[in-house]
Amino acid sequence: MPNNERPAELTDGQRADGGPIRTCILSREGQPRDGLIRLAVSPDGDVLPDVRAKAPGRGAWIGVTRAQLDASGKQLRGALSRAFKTSDLNIPEDLGARVTAQLERAFLDRLGLEAKAGYVVIGGERIEKAGRSGKLYLLLHAADAGVDGARKLDQALRVGTDREGSGDTGFTLPFPRTILSLALGRENVVHAGLTDPRAAARVREALDRLLHFIGPDPAP
Repeated sequence: MPNNERPAELTDGQRADGGPIRTCILSREGQPRDGLIRLAVSPDGDVLPDVRAKAPGRGAWIGVTRAQLDASGKQLRGALSRAFKTSDLNIPEDLGARVTAQLERAFLDRLGLEAKAGYVVIGGERIEKAGRSGKLYLLLHAADAGVDGARKLDQALRVGTDREGSGDTGFTLPFPRTILSLALGRENVVHAGLTDPRAAARVREALDRLLHFIGPDPAP
């Protein structure tokens, strides 16, 4: 699709390939549901994030960043009132932080599941070997990873995918090695690699949602 064309489906429905489309209540843009965040209402009227889209009842979808959500103020209340057809709502002041926490948990849970299935390698030597042999489909670095170690593994990734000189790198995660280690049930995990393409795609999807929401300058 040319860059200056917009998809025809801008309201709730389905894309041409069958994927569901939902409309962001703040931007009013139609986007694939998997890239949006669902908000739900508890029986007490509390607006809560539902990033796994599992809560029963009516939902409202947002596709904005955390900074945009935090700054939405009255616009958010009005949009939620229309979406849930009631003004009797309790919107927590830390809604953005709660969404971030759920997205982080969803990513770490997915990474942990793929590790249990045997699709995650850790340790510099093992990751480098997988990278140079073309068997590394996603490379992750903890936020506090050393520059030299990350650079070495990035180079192995480029060699294995015939992209030397491209400048491609792994993804630097928005949390330190302590959190990455807990997710994988190991000590001092600084880097991790995915060696199965489908597992890498699942982890990448969860990571993309998190990175899009927190934006380039995530709140602490």
